[in-house]
Amino acid sequence: MIHLFIASTTLIIIPWLINPKYIWTSSIFNSILLCIISINIINSNSFTLWHNIFLNFAIDNLSSPLIILSAWLVPISYIASIYTLKNQPLKTQQIFISLIAFILFSLLLTFSALELSLFYIAFEATLLPTLILISRWGAQKERFQASIYFLFYTLAGSLPLLIGLISLYNINLSLIIPSTSLINNISSSFNLYTLSFWWIFFLIAFTIKMPIYGFHLWLPKAHVEAPIAGSMILAAILLKLGGYGLARTILIFFTISASTISFPLITFCIWGSLITSIICLRQTDLKALIAYSSVGHMSMVASGIFSLSSWGINGALTLMIAHGLISSSLFCLANLIYERNSTRTLAITRGFKLLTPLLSLWWIITCISNLGLPPTPNLIGELFIICSIINWNISSLLIITLTTIFSAIYSLLIFNQTNNNTFPTFLSNISPINSTEHFLIFLHLFPLFLLILYPNLLIIA
Repeated sequence: MIHLFIASTTLIIIPWLINPKYIWTSSIFNSILLCIISINIINSNSFTLWHNIFLNFAIDNLSSPLIILSAWLVPISYIASIYTLKNQPLKTQQIFISLIAFILFSLLLTFSALELSLFYIAFEATLLPTLILISRWGAQKERFQASIYFLFYTLAGSLPLLIGLISLYNINLSLIIPSTSLINNISSSFNLYTLSFWWIFFLIAFTIKMPIYGFHLWLPKAHVEAPIAGSMILAAILLKLGGYGLARTILIFFTISASTISFPLITFCIWGSLITSIICLRQTDLKALIAYSSVGHMSMVASGIFSLSSWGINGALTLMIAHGLISSSLFCLANLIYERNSTRTLAITRGFKLLTPLLSLWWIITCISNLGLPPTPNLIGELFIICSIINWNISSLLIITLTTIFSAIYSLLIFNQTNNNTFPTFLSNISPINSTEHFLIFLHLFPLFLLILYPNLLIIA
């Protein structure tokens, strides 16, 4: 794990030292090397508890899959961006590569931090580079409005989290996450209502970061205006920071989570997932549709975590990893079409199976994975979450069933709109899909095939 920190730091510096002719080659090579190194930490899944790296840093079965996912997406995002950025000024390319590497470094710190104060600093460190990616390399003028939405939503949610962490430190004089003394001191120092107040502060920050329905207004704008690398990293990794934070801190407030807050939170999340699935049916922008589907999936993840069951937590982790790969793949496919017809409008983006038949294969695999068709890992995660929610309250069966149905409808709608019908006659000179772009989609889907063969890699306990 120490090698990952060193490699990610090197990845930030390399673009400024290497010969400009080899800037992309060296960055992609080093990011692939970092990804290979990260796969070695999968052996830490044999540890039931924490596997310490050094002081205040450790990994366990919850953090190691997210670290591997973060490292896996970095070279893919470089490959996806190379054709649009290689003709831009050298300094622009260097800043872009370093920003992606800095986000990776912050994610490694976040997922391995043992202390909540360090977790908060690394958690917030991803804000500024993501903001720059959206505002600088966005496609349209609305990117500035999307950047403001993203900035103020995140800052408004992070301030209560900071206040909550300061209050916890005043009680325990320590913010070490696996410390049982922290849990015991909090439970004995506060009554139920005061403890619920601090728990709400934590919830606000993590639910905005995910985001779940009701706190999601910044996400569609950010996704639609972000460049392809920004959309990939935002959907695949940054949205998982909220889920990871909830799973990490929910044990601190277990007494109130089990007694007072779980019922309204789970109800709100599953209703939000249903409403978001219906909203997806009304979208006319392809990237906005994919972004809203992410809101629905993250609402399901949150409901699994709030169920406080081992099935719910395992299902949430499985769905986070599977959704990270699939949503990134969907944004890549949407970008491939956007580069050829210069629009994301579904009424115009149609009939591509006539021109790119092999691309239709990637579309159907990605869409059926998104709707959770067996034997994809999305199905495993959703089944775990659904079983835990139904076990919590049988009356939620109708809402969960409708959510699953509408999820299947909009996933098939994506495939039907982009591939079927007649190709627009006013579009011409559509370039074919090259082998690098096919390989880009393959890199997203290949880990899913491995997870189908070895699903126990994502089992926490």
